[in-house]
Amino acid sequence: MKNLAIATLCLLTTSVLARAEQPLRIGVLTDENGPYADSAGPGSVLAAEMAAADFGGVVKGRKIEIVHGDTQNKPDVAAGLARRWFDNEGVSAVVDLPVTPVAFAVQQIAKEKNKTVMITASATSDLTAKACSPVSTHWADDSHALAAGTAKAIAASGPKSWYFVTVDIAFGQALQRDATDVIEASGGKVVGSVKHPVNNPDFSSLLVQAQNSGAQTIGLASVGGDLVNEIKQAHEFGIGMDGKQQLVGFLVYIQDIHALGLETAQNINVTSGFYWDQNDKSRAFAKRFMEKRKMMPSKNHAEIYTAVTHYLKAVASAGADDAVAVNKAMRAAPVDYFGRPATLRADGRALYDLTLYRVKKPAESRGPWDYYAPVRAIPAAEAFLPASAACLH
Repeated sequence: MKNLAIATLCLLTTSVLARAEQPLRIGVLTDENGPYADSAGPGSVLAAEMAAADFGGVVKGRKIEIVHGDTQNKPDVAAGLARRWFDNEGVSAVVDLPVTPVAFAVQQIAKEKNKTVMITASATSDLTAKACSPVSTHWADDSHALAAGTAKAIAASGPKSWYFVTVDIAFGQALQRDATDVIEASGGKVVGSVKHPVNNPDFSSLLVQAQNSGAQTIGLASVGGDLVNEIKQAHEFGIGMDGKQQLVGFLVYIQDIHALGLETAQNINVTSGFYWDQNDKSRAFAKRFMEKRKMMPSKNHAEIYTAVTHYLKAVASAGADDAVAVNKAMRAAPVDYFGRPATLRADGRALYDLTLYRVKKPAESRGPWDYYAPVRAIPAAEAFLPASAACLH
């Protein structure tokens, strides 16, 4: 009996040690080669690796490993990767997730598997408003914050007339809807709108309609390559250059502005919760990121660094990687968003102040990547939707 007891104890000890020695794996599911490869992609992997390294590379005796996979912006591909990671490869958490259908697919699988998911790229507010989960957190500037927050900040200088050029998908429609509610509540008016398909090559007729509408503000409720092409073609028509009309982009990454150049992008209004030059902490992070990636971090990259860091602190606090326990710890602790205060609400929504920026004119820029001039702070209470009672776990 004594020998049996010793053998049993040895087996248990070996099992515990084996568990302790298993790495804590965090998966970056991203667009590695497609239209979001600059604002996400390899930079997302780097941001997660930087967070792991800055944490010390180990949590509760377990080495931190970052793995990554290309979703190809397809929900079935992303779902397959997530299932394989969770079931066979010991991945405890997933981060990034560009494109709304991808984020929804992985969010549901993580809930089924009791794994953590941190959404930093997909921006639809429905991820917490309708599809909240006790193991999911949403870090991206969401569609309501980008649309309603931006519209309210612009309306603060007086009621304005708006015209929308909107991508004909649910995300674009949500942007226009949320912005319209705020515009009309502030005494403004939407005088018209026009929709376009994804990957639309020619915006000329749509932009002429917007120009001829006489609206003071033209809202570009488009994303990615469509947004870049809209802005390029608007510049060709002189829209936003004469002071009579202003262009507002809702979901804009600094990589978009870099691709356009200040001569083309100048005076566009953009909203973001992060800008690399906002304070000393963001500049220090950006300098390190630039040395390795040769570009400044997008807000998505910054959110990944913040989310992964916060997750690792929660794992250390909870003592294990159980998703429910870790997410409770994440919601209970204050968030350090590069020196700016932030919190995680019970429904998983990250709350922080945003800023409305104006893209600088070439003569105002001090050098490469010096693109944004702050216009107005947007408090979190103005930007984000209140929590649904059904989502307050």
